[in-house]
Amino acid sequence: MNKNKVLFVNSTFTKQAPAEGSSIDSIYIEGYASTNDVDRSKDVIPTSVWEAGIQNYLKNPILLAQHDHDDPIGRMVDYKIDQKGLWIKARISAAAEIFNLVKDEVLTAFSVGFRIMDAEYNAVAEVFVIKELELVEISVVSVPANQNTLFSLSKAFSDADEYKNFKSQFIPKSESAKGLESSTEVNSKSQKDVEMTQDEIKQMVADAAKTAAQEATKALVAQQETQAAEKAQKEAIEQEVQARVKAATITTGETGADKLLAEVEKRFADQAATTKSVLDGLHAALAEKSAEMDALQKSKMNFQDAKQAEISYADKEKAVILSRITGKSIQDTKFGRQLIEKAGAHVPSATWELEVSMAMEAEVRRKLVVAPLLRNVTMQTNVMTIPVNPEAGYATWVTNAQFGTGNSAGASQTHQLKEITLNAYKVATNEYMAYEEEEDSLIALMPIVRDAMVRRTARAIDKAFLIGAGSGADPVKGLGVYAGVSSTTGAVATANTVAKLRSLRKDLGALGLDPNEVTFIVNTDTYYDLLEDPVFQTMNQVGTQATLMTGQIGSIGNSPVLVSAELPSKTSGTNLAATTSNIGALAVFTPNFIVGNQRGLRMDTQELVETQRRVLVASLRTGMTQIATNLGAGVAALRYTA
Repeated sequence: MNKNKVLFVNSTFTKQAPAEGSSIDSIYIEGYASTNDVDRSKDVIPTSVWEAGIQNYLKNPILLAQHDHDDPIGRMVDYKIDQKGLWIKARISAAAEIFNLVKDEVLTAFSVGFRIMDAEYNAVAEVFVIKELELVEISVVSVPANQNTLFSLSKAFSDADEYKNFKSQFIPKSESAKGLESSTEVNSKSQKDVEMTQDEIKQMVADAAKTAAQEATKALVAQQETQAAEKAQKEAIEQEVQARVKAATITTGETGADKLLAEVEKRFADQAATTKSVLDGLHAALAEKSAEMDALQKSKMNFQDAKQAEISYADKEKAVILSRITGKSIQDTKFGRQLIEKAGAHVPSATWELEVSMAMEAEVRRKLVVAPLLRNVTMQTNVMTIPVNPEAGYATWVTNAQFGTGNSAGASQTHQLKEITLNAYKVATNEYMAYEEEEDSLIALMPIVRDAMVRRTARAIDKAFLIGAGSGADPVKGLGVYAGVSSTTGAVATANTVAKLRSLRKDLGALGLDPNEVTFIVNTDTYYDLLEDPVFQTMNQVGTQATLMTGQIGSIGNSPVLVSAELPSKTSGTNLAATTSNIGALAVFTPNFIVGNQRGLRMDTQELVETQRRVLVASLRTGMTQIATNLGAGVAALRYTA
């Protein structure tokens, strides 16, 4: 099964009325192209994936009709990414054939096509979460894949087995799935409750009310029968008493009558106690049925109203990290239990854990300078062998005289395929919490702990990719080590200039010809030197202030310039040795390097009884390697001299 299959997400849009007095040469439509709801197949597209997933589409945001690349009908003019998902606004041109159909609200459905770049599927919890995607196109369609749901990835496949096989490719083959298992029995019960419709719930309540009414009627009839029997018994006793009193008066006088009256009073008292016991039992039964009906109605109605209680990502993150710190499940913490009650008891905690893990991983990658520049691949194991084909020489020109001879096919060549090995090494950081910390204080500390762990992880990855030694405790080989000894140098006492960085690009040789494939990475000293150089073009001169590449400060010859604090500052006494302590700037041919990511950010916790502390560990696996060397290293370094 091909992971590059284009899937479709469907949603509805609304049409905006044109401004009064304006000519109708176009119309505007708007709506959510995708939401972060979990569909009936337990598929979810988190909001966080769209920030990177939409970037290629923004370069040419054309709107199509019926997914036909030869039928453009307009352009996307605005978009936003919020807690609900991806919202877009598009303009439909009056020149489009479907203009009047959209105007008359005959066509009201978006269909968004995208490729899955990275995902994770937990077969036990049956949760399929898309971690990274690429938006391919947006269309206005007449028949969406599924009109009744916000989205359904399974509709993009011919049958359920094909979809199941597709998702199985994303099942983690390492410890990355640890901790995501959940009870099949609980899941099946929760799924059954969630799928109940409003009519089914109303029918269930009505049946319960009918049953309670029938039982109450039976109890009332039984009570009336008991009262009738008691009345008849009382009359019979009175008649018997009168007869006995009369007989006793005749035979024994007043003494016998007194005894008989005492016996009658005792029987009446016993009968009254029995009747009161029966009535109390009936009252208790009716009260129990009434409470049962109220509880049934409230619990079932919660499934209809649960989506009204929106839980912010910040609260979900606090609940997940708090559960990891305390070693409890989310529902066993006070804060997590309150959130689940607010969101509805059917919400699976595994979904929150995956969402938080992906969001924290995305934040780590947003803070990186080097990794986003290079080609990134997803690894199923921590070691991957990749075949590459370096520069293969030249083809042969064939003259007319050579046609029909052995030379008509040109000179023969031998394949120069070789293999490179890409390793995903583990990078980890930890924080300690004392046993005495209460939940309330832990919630206040969590943002500090979380930000520190994210920053440390991002800095460690950037430092390794820039100046990693490639051995021992520093296993990733950095760009500075690949650069070796460079011919471009700069004295410690002098400033680095635009001219020196252009010379650095020249050191790349043939790999530096295309400025769009070269990126400069400078340390803080060179950054301030460039700001003083009047030739340097800062971002306000060459582009918008916002940039996808973290740390970009400007451009030299159409090649972006980024600054990283992980490159060391200049110091006296440095030399031209191939070390990483004297680098002022790097020029990188980015297509010649590849980054591998085995799994996302993982968080684990353990109690240390001997020190009365809990340790919280965050880790992920990543690595970088060079692809080809036959045209050069693909990276050149500007080094300081003494």
